[in-house]
Amino acid sequence: MANDEARSRAAEVNEQFRPIELTAETVTRPAGPQTPTVHSFLRHLRAKGLDCVPEPVSLDGDTETLRFIEGDSGGDGWKHQHDEQGLRSAARLLRRIHDASADWVPPDDAIFAAPPVEGGDVFVNGDPGPWNFVWRDGEAVALIDWDFLHRAPRLSDVAYALLWFAPLRDDEAAREWHHFPEVPDRRARIEAFLDAYGMPADFDVAEAVVRRIRYTGEHVRFLADQGQEPQRTWVEDGSVEEEEWDDIAWVTEHRALFSG
Repeated sequence: MANDEARSRAAEVNEQFRPIELTAETVTRPAGPQTPTVHSFLRHLRAKGLDCVPEPVSLDGDTETLRFIEGDSGGDGWKHQHDEQGLRSAARLLRRIHDASADWVPPDDAIFAAPPVEGGDVFVNGDPGPWNFVWRDGEAVALIDWDFLHRAPRLSDVAYALLWFAPLRDDEAAREWHHFPEVPDRRARIEAFLDAYGMPADFDVAEAVVRRIRYTGEHVRFLADQGQEPQRTWVEDGSVEEEEWDDIAWVTEHRALFSG
């Protein structure tokens, strides 16, 4: 179950990337060393006709400006994926972006805020939870917050999405944290997501999700090693290992709920 400490850490992350200024047309937010690389990637996708990712407007020192995409996101996004329509729309959108990312060539001076994953065939968002999709009329219309862009197998993003969309978390978390009115049928939601994405359900979902949880821990430590907060504090106080252990234990012990 997501405990109070884990929820507080999630809130800290959201606060870290909160826009400095939001207008009817633009979002202004902090930039990092990876931002020029992210802008190059976003321009690549938009040049291919994808309007489902943010349009970079400018990069001025430690501040970036993006074109605002109208719709619900963040905490307002959770409710839109409760039904199968919303769930499937997010999977289709993720597949479209992955396919378009495959031929992007990063700049020679590219910097990524996440370590690459062996066998990567596409470039992934790294954080495709319901909060980072933009929703309109119950459909996912965009995927935002590309700070954790990196090369990885597409299953890395898919497994992360399944963790949060199914969700592969306990019943209390599904109701209180994910805001489902009742505990969802995790297996049916996994099958619907994979079907809409177009990925054969011929792999061990529990194993894939556990592998992705471990990568999340590696990513936090990667950022902590660079001195970034709050990741450095999480590593120092041991909470990363604790949460990683709890999440993996739940998925492993309850795999019968979502595996055939």
